[in-house]
Amino acid sequence: MKLYYSPGACSLAPHIALIEAGLEFDREQVDLRAHRTASGSELGQVHGKNYVPILELDNGECLTEGPVILQYIADLQPDAGLIFRPGTMARYRVQEWLCFVASELHKPFIPLLTRDRSSSDWQQWATATLGRRFEWISGQLWERPWVAGDHYTVADTYLFVVTRWSAAVGIDLSPWPILRDYQARIANRPGVVEAMKAEGLVQAAAA
Repeated sequence: MKLYYSPGACSLAPHIALIEAGLEFDREQVDLRAHRTASGSELGQVHGKNYVPILELDNGECLTEGPVILQYIADLQPDAGLIFRPGTMARYRVQEWLCFVASELHKPFIPLLTRDRSSSDWQQWATATLGRRFEWISGQLWERPWVAGDHYTVADTYLFVVTRWSAAVGIDLSPWPILRDYQARIANRPGVVEAMKAEGLVQAAAA
């Protein structure tokens, strides 16, 4: 398998999941401004959607859309415990959270991450919307250690990746200390550290 990714983008979530699942894979960095891969290919030639993440399978097929890729990875290695069995209510809860992060967090971040293409009205709307969502998430985390229950899942992976964009857009998480602590717990997971080092998001320890 090969993961096409851009450092710190939503593709970080499947990058983490691949490592935590213990799967063998290749990775290729993408310049999202030029829409070119590190090997010089046009990203649109890899997949017509022309954005990351793209997971190229061993048979040549490609999967896109982070929530789908995350579930696919987790299902490839069920013993890793990154998702619950299909058909269970616990599985539906993970899917519920993946959809929530995609529609209610990922989308509002876009006008903040692309300020040169956004009006101030959109930025104000996005900031206010994210604040309300962070408040609700914090309430959920008071009740349980992970968003979908007592076990860490790929829903936590995705939420971690998206909420860490807060620093890049100047949103202070101090009003939501439980969310900030949740982020810190995930950031210290070995697979998360490995993925972030590979993407150049944290410095490798000196030898």
